[in-house]
Amino acid sequence: MLGHDLVLILDFGSQFTQLIARRIREQGVYCEIQPCTMAPRAFPRMVGIVLSGGPSSVYDADAPPFDAGWLEMGVPVLGICYGMQLMTHSLGGEVLGHAHREYGHADVTRADGADRLFAGLPSTFPVWMSHGDQVARPPEGFRVLASTATCAWAAFANEDRRLYGIQFHPEVTHTRDGVAMLRNFVFGVCDAKADWSMGSFIAEQVERIRAQVGDGHVICALSGGVDSSVTAAILHEALGARLHCIFVDNGLLRLGERESVAAEFAEYDLTVIDASRRFLDALDGVTDPERKRKIIGEAFIRVFEEESKRFEDAKWLAQGTLYPDVIESVSFRGPSATIKSHHNVGGLPDRMHLKLIEPLRELFKDEVRSLGRELGLSDTRVDRQPFPGPGLAVRCLGTLSEARLDVLRRADAIVDQEIRAAGLYDSIWQSFAVLLPVRSVGVMGDNRTYDEVCAIRAVHSTDGMTAHVTELPWPVLARMSSRIINEVKGINRVVYDISTKPPATIEWE
Repeated sequence: MLGHDLVLILDFGSQFTQLIARRIREQGVYCEIQPCTMAPRAFPRMVGIVLSGGPSSVYDADAPPFDAGWLEMGVPVLGICYGMQLMTHSLGGEVLGHAHREYGHADVTRADGADRLFAGLPSTFPVWMSHGDQVARPPEGFRVLASTATCAWAAFANEDRRLYGIQFHPEVTHTRDGVAMLRNFVFGVCDAKADWSMGSFIAEQVERIRAQVGDGHVICALSGGVDSSVTAAILHEALGARLHCIFVDNGLLRLGERESVAAEFAEYDLTVIDASRRFLDALDGVTDPERKRKIIGEAFIRVFEEESKRFEDAKWLAQGTLYPDVIESVSFRGPSATIKSHHNVGGLPDRMHLKLIEPLRELFKDEVRSLGRELGLSDTRVDRQPFPGPGLAVRCLGTLSEARLDVLRRADAIVDQEIRAAGLYDSIWQSFAVLLPVRSVGVMGDNRTYDEVCAIRAVHSTDGMTAHVTELPWPVLARMSSRIINEVKGINRVVYDISTKPPATIEWE
């Protein structure tokens, strides 16, 4: 981004690459991710480069391509995990598979004089490892900075060339002092300036939007959630009356959501479209999650295209797409694996009549919340828990029907009510109900039942990329279970999902 110091991240396929960017941005330093296939080039005000982790071995025939010219750019370089191994391989060192694969926590011991990268850290500190290969022989001119019981070269450096490598992952929360390590690299090694903030982002995005749209009009897909609300706010800042918001009732909404959104966003130029029959007909008989998302993405776009005809100059469709949506949907940054197609990214049709404008595409959820506050949105709006664009379609597993969706709506409303009543809503990233296509035998009023299962999901997260299970108080879970079974006909069993992300995702589909 023009006008700011830049730390560039080259992505080699790690699912945590975006976390590196987030940790660096938290320090007020702008960074961006580029594919590892990019040829070396001098970016304005580039002060450092990070080589991400990745799933490959440097000796694989299909290993991601890398131009070693990046190591000759004259700025500091930090290789993380695979990035460290790649640096070793590119500079004449040796990387080998190791008999003791390290995955999980490990204790790292600093070498004498390893002060620059590990300034302020104790002599021994816990980190998160995830590797099978490791450095067997470093390149000429490198010295050891840290080691573990099974990894002699857990960190190294050629300080004259300002090249650093660490075998562990400082970007994940499991590495206790990981943020301090990245801060030491960004400020202590790269000498970066902390000059990037949400305030500066607004000014730059407003300028970019005006240049991009010109005299045209923009249609905004407004759901009432955090992402679309902030998107609408920043577009309104840039375009004023040339912004037209559309809320689509796709038949996959939570209980009472259409009415609450219409009331809450009355101050916007908001049009409410009832397209529920269109979506449900298109989804009839579909059970595959990827097909669901793609069908929903296609239907959304067609509805917006049809509505755009009411606005003669509308050539643009604005969406609240975020970085995690993009990373999980497509391998646009390098060899990252596709996790799932988000309806507004991987689910979009190949041919569209509207051009996309996505001002939040490079932001994480916590950054979007901060941006919303900068734009003057209410805490109620900004702090709302995330709700997936495909709505209840990805929480109603199996075949969709109006009857099953109604069962899920009522169960989900009970989860929301009990979470709020317990004062837990603001401290939880997401809490919701899932309807499973699994039937089990039960007994109600001395009669046999054979009904479906409801799963409750509640997680803590900061960016949606990793998540830990929320340990809900037992009385809260008991009340949820009792109310759902007694008040929602069609469910006779309630279970609690205790999976973390990874290996699971937050949503079930």
